[in-house]
Amino acid sequence: MRIVTRPDFDGVVCAALLYEAENVKEPVKWVEPSDMQQGHVDIHEGDIIANLPYDERCTMWFDHHHTNKIHKPFNGSFKIAPSAAGIVFEYYKDKFQRDYSELIKETDKIDSADLSLDEVLHPEKYDYVLLSMTILGRNEYDEPYWNRLVDLLRKLDIKRVLQDPEVKARCDAVVEMNKEYKKILQENTKLMQHVSITDFCSFDKTPAGNRFLVYSMFPEAVVSVNIRYDNGDKEKVAVSVGHSIFNRNCNVNVGLMLSNFEGGGHRGAGACRFHVSKAEDYIPKILDILLKNQDNED
Repeated sequence: MRIVTRPDFDGVVCAALLYEAENVKEPVKWVEPSDMQQGHVDIHEGDIIANLPYDERCTMWFDHHHTNKIHKPFNGSFKIAPSAAGIVFEYYKDKFQRDYSELIKETDKIDSADLSLDEVLHPEKYDYVLLSMTILGRNEYDEPYWNRLVDLLRKLDIKRVLQDPEVKARCDAVVEMNKEYKKILQENTKLMQHVSITDFCSFDKTPAGNRFLVYSMFPEAVVSVNIRYDNGDKEKVAVSVGHSIFNRNCNVNVGLMLSNFEGGGHRGAGACRFHVSKAEDYIPKILDILLKNQDNED
């Protein structure tokens, strides 16, 4: 039996809860949603998938993404909800020895981007927000750190988690990284009517930082688009799209839109990854939909 989830804060918390609720001995299998969608992940009987698309070979599945909904029986739980961890918590609520309610409340808030301007501009003042920013994903060399966080969150409250030497070092690094990231965003983002477009394709290594900052820097925008290469050989392009959390006037269901471009996600945020040869076709179409800003759920 394995836990199969994605390397973001919601995925880490899902793993922590599932280890507590089920008799799991194997290490977490960390994967990206696009790998699941394209059938690149070897799922086994007994596997518990959380915060990722469904695979019929698994034994249990927990998710909350609009575009991952299925219409056949399965073991586990699916709901449109702020976080997948919240769904796992509700499903197993009578099996936990510790009180994880605060952790779930904060995970719901972070994964649904229900943040204040001060939390975005000064994450160092907010323990859970800062901790979530240390999980950057996309870097397999960080797997030992993701596993460490799973172990810490199972056993300790947030103050003691942040006192862990490695966690503290990463939190300190995030604060400095965010300062540089703000400058990089300013230099590589343009505003096209009500859409902010950040293009990181000129970078050999994609800049990392506070994913919510762009909403505070471009208040006129109702939606952001981030374009980057997904791998070192530049064979794949990744596009992330998100509704502004401060200017909530985007009418497009982002996950539904991106499901037409080899991706998916929530109504307010999603991503897609595709071969570079498709970029000249896909990206203008995505931008055109966002610029028209029409409801696409009919």
